[in-house]
Amino acid sequence: MGLEKDFLWGGATAANQCEGAWNVDGRGVSSMDTIPVGEKRQLLGTGEYPVNEIDPVNEYYANHEAIDFYHHYKEDIAMFAEMGFKVFRMSIAWTRIFPNGDEETPNELGLQFYDNVFDECRKYNIEPLVTLCHFDAPIHLVKTIGSWQNRKMVEYFVKYCLVVLERYKDKVKYWITFNEINMTVHFPFVGAGVIYEAQDNREEIKYVAAHHQLLASALATKIAHEVNPENKVGCMLAGGCTYPYSCNPQDIWKAMGKEREGFFFTDVQVRGEYPQYAQKLFERNHFNIGITNEDIKILKENTADFISFSYYQSRCAGVDQSLETTEGNIIRSLRNPYLYTTEWGWQVDPMGLRITLNNLYDRYQKPLFIVENGLGAKDTVDENGQIDDQYRIDYLRDHIKAFKDAVELDGIKLLGYTPWGCIDLISAGTGQMSKRYGFIYVDKDDNGQGTLKRMKKKSFYWYQKVIASNGENLD
Repeated sequence: MGLEKDFLWGGATAANQCEGAWNVDGRGVSSMDTIPVGEKRQLLGTGEYPVNEIDPVNEYYANHEAIDFYHHYKEDIAMFAEMGFKVFRMSIAWTRIFPNGDEETPNELGLQFYDNVFDECRKYNIEPLVTLCHFDAPIHLVKTIGSWQNRKMVEYFVKYCLVVLERYKDKVKYWITFNEINMTVHFPFVGAGVIYEAQDNREEIKYVAAHHQLLASALATKIAHEVNPENKVGCMLAGGCTYPYSCNPQDIWKAMGKEREGFFFTDVQVRGEYPQYAQKLFERNHFNIGITNEDIKILKENTADFISFSYYQSRCAGVDQSLETTEGNIIRSLRNPYLYTTEWGWQVDPMGLRITLNNLYDRYQKPLFIVENGLGAKDTVDENGQIDDQYRIDYLRDHIKAFKDAVELDGIKLLGYTPWGCIDLISAGTGQMSKRYGFIYVDKDDNGQGTLKRMKKKSFYWYQKVIASNGENLD
């Protein structure tokens, strides 16, 4: 049976991890621009991140140059086309369009840059899949209004969306509102630009910020459909099924709770209303979220057309606090004894992708899109200038087999697949370059040294064959 002929094969990036040119052509400072490499990044998950002035003398900010996609986009997109990409997932940097977030008029140079990128994609018949907000709130709004914990942030985001959705209505068909929106309750500064004051009710603020993002997502979806009825707008979560550590009913209940941390967001974005367990959470903790009757109407009337998600690993949950844990995509997990881990402690579980696809499709019956998946590893260039990343090929092959089984055997409707970091880029969590995901190697090290020369890895040619065969040739 195989995949549909129009299956969207491609790759994924984010502006704050690849574009660079952080202060070029009128671009403003984003929340991610203020995070240096080093110990301070460890505060990202706490909501206590010290937003100070940028200090280029004493600190290194990896994303200020990143891989300089801003000046290399033609070369990079040509290489994507050589691989056979049907789709390229990228994001628009909000601060390229509105440098402070609250200007009256947009920055024309920023708008023109994305015109150029989309035109380059169209030259090769590559569909852009564009994320409107990928972890990069304007730092001016973080400092002046508290970012997404302030309802006024919705107004500024809607203005930004009106500009870009109208501007690119004939160039972009597929949109994602917020990247991994569930990260707001796990990494509040990264996900929502939230910084806590000493007196704050932190748990309440997380869900206030989340509600404002959910409302903004619905309004962006409304605008996209009004601007061009052909637009397809998706929500996105950091995905991955959660297994109970044992058949202990308490472990099963713990795992269910962890699953609901993600479903909370997709329930609102796909079903159009807060689930009963979320309402009870707010009630039990006396949270004042500020949900109005008009908000409820907007959420109900403007639901997502498809569900996109990242998948790197499954998770495991249980009540025994003495059990060993392991790292993951921001969310820690109990170590699953049946899985092996990468050098960064991420558990590898292709079957978990099939399970995740089934869980989402069973729950929502909406088309799915795998918009991040991949293996971060330390690639080396040999004496002949070759990069043999067979380990990445093995990882991706197993995951492609898993989602093909979900489509062919389970009946899942899957729109496409865009592996993360299709070209090497900096890590959002660590700022490292050495944690590489790409099919294309970029000559740069963790200290920012290198020529930025692009080189094809072994996986480049493998993925080229996969796309050409629509997933039939995985050898």
